[in-house]
Amino acid sequence: MAHEEVKGCIILKDLYYAVQDNTWVKVEGDDVVTVGMTDIAQSLAGPILHAKTKAPGTARKKGRPIATVESGKWVGPVKSPVTGEIIEVNEALAGDAQLINRSPYKDGWVVKMKASNLEAELAEMTTGDAAVEAYRQKIEQDGIECTHLEGSDTY
Repeated sequence: MAHEEVKGCIILKDLYYAVQDNTWVKVEGDDVVTVGMTDIAQSLAGPILHAKTKAPGTARKKGRPIATVESGKWVGPVKSPVTGEIIEVNEALAGDAQLINRSPYKDGWVVKMKASNLEAELAEMTTGDAAVEAYRQKIEQDGIECTHLEGSDTY
């Protein structure tokens, strides 16, 4: 998988990013997307203790919370990068929220959504080299360095 690493932070080039919210979108087809937190977000949060997702069937506007994540130093929302309906949640997070830390782009996904305005919203996100560059600026500006738990499989 094509990726770049900036100060330990992995950015996958084939995902779409809402850079300010540190969330990613993977297009699955048929307006269905998988949504998760970036490697940057999991590093900033530290070891995650709890991840509570909204229930399937919940409609969400872009920017509204699809989950709440709690670590030893932070409690906050995971904001939806798209408008749509949650159709599936990652049940594994209830028993092991640190999946987000260990595998933010694979096993630690948060929800799957049926997007209602996907094309327009993807156009507002960043992908490929532009995403790497946007995160490079954010990482350097905010002095972020990514750390990974033992046994991590970041991508």
